[in-house]
Amino acid sequence: MEAITSATPALAVLVSLVAAALILLTGRHPNLRESVSVGASLIKFAIVASMMPTVLAGTLIEFKVVDILPNLPIMFRVDAFGMVFGLTASFLWILTTLYSMGYMRSLEEHSQTRYYFCFAIALSSAMGIAFAANLVTLFIFYELLTVSTYPLVVHSETPEAMSAGRKYLLYLLTAGVFLLFSTIAVYFYTGTTDFAFGGILEGHDIPVNIIRLLFITFMIGCTKAAFMPLHSWLPTAMIAPTPVSALLHAVAVVKAGVFTAVRIILYIFGVNLMQETGLALAMAYFVSFTIITASIFALTQDNLKMRLAYSTVSQLSYIVLGVCMLTPAGIVGGMYHIVNHALMKITLFFCAGAIFVATGKKNISDMGGVGKFMPITMLAFFIASMGMIGIPPSIGFLSKWFISLGAMEAHQAFFAFVMVASGILNAAYFLPIVYTAFFNKPKEGEQFTEAPMIMVVPLLITALLTLTLGIAPQGVYTLLLHALQQVMP
Repeated sequence: MEAITSATPALAVLVSLVAAALILLTGRHPNLRESVSVGASLIKFAIVASMMPTVLAGTLIEFKVVDILPNLPIMFRVDAFGMVFGLTASFLWILTTLYSMGYMRSLEEHSQTRYYFCFAIALSSAMGIAFAANLVTLFIFYELLTVSTYPLVVHSETPEAMSAGRKYLLYLLTAGVFLLFSTIAVYFYTGTTDFAFGGILEGHDIPVNIIRLLFITFMIGCTKAAFMPLHSWLPTAMIAPTPVSALLHAVAVVKAGVFTAVRIILYIFGVNLMQETGLALAMAYFVSFTIITASIFALTQDNLKMRLAYSTVSQLSYIVLGVCMLTPAGIVGGMYHIVNHALMKITLFFCAGAIFVATGKKNISDMGGVGKFMPITMLAFFIASMGMIGIPPSIGFLSKWFISLGAMEAHQAFFAFVMVASGILNAAYFLPIVYTAFFNKPKEGEQFTEAPMIMVVPLLITALLTLTLGIAPQGVYTLLLHALQQVMP
């Protein structure tokens, strides 16, 4: 495949690192500090979007930073799949930054400079993961993402937050050890760690049991994807401010985990090897367990953010399930759900934060009558909930449809049933929230208004996109089709 050399992907990574330094320098001037953050988010998105025409034309964009060892560079490469993740993360950073300004100022949060600084580093890390050309580059930014988001998780500095932060580091840094081990093993057996469209392990004299063991260690390394039973760090991290929760669930951390898992499945192992070794089917059953079990856990949660957290654990596994079908519809559905889940889940967390800012309420049982006083917020919540359930014309319906169709293409009707069952469970834990907000009476004398407009506008934009992207721009479909053509044998 044709490739051109350009520093553009490196600039996409670098822009928020520069912004992070400027945020520290302007920390005593909140308006200037936040202007830097917003400006950097706009510049980053413009840089990422500028690469779109080249990638849509079927050309790769490459940039080598430095060679560590022979055939082992730190290098960026922009392909269709990386562009899907890069566009999603960079666009949502704009909205999350605006939302953060309203949230942090309304609650008069402390250490706001540290917050914006770490936020910028996290987004640079996400771009590095999206455009990594090999496992080594991905590993570096994957671990930087863990370290940069730790201060965000412990932001409140309460004993509970510090405990959640220790758990966060324990899980994710331990996972990093497994990812590093797996990367070294791949280099040992193949002499490279570069991502390849057909995978790089096939054709090497590697025993099947070693390949299966290597897949297990890789998936443990992808603990950011929150597969059960390696998921409990994620609900615990809900102690963080709501914009951080949105970052964890929609923009960076868990998306980086599931993006990495898909990269490994399709670009390290490849479709043929996943099929021949039975790893795809085994992984499909494994994530199906996560999909159903996490949904059941969500049903039991009264705290709104905790319910959303378990929903994320479930929905992330849709992505891997679709890809593990190894069929055109399944792979497209899985990749598409990276975008769709990001938009739907960030809307839900934006709504949760707006409710907290306006009312101080965290528990669903206390939200009677919220829809009466905050109709815009709760309408957005309802729209995103419909998407999570998979009701047309939402984007959630489209990705779930493709994944289910992929299961039928693979002659695996059981996984289509899993998708249907999950949709029913989604309805069971989302619709009561909407019912409580709109139809239960508020407490006597209780009255409040919408959160500040700088918070309401971003959640309204993402909510509307969950409907309009149900008829997605041609560019999104073209990217997905390019990615599919590149990985299918």
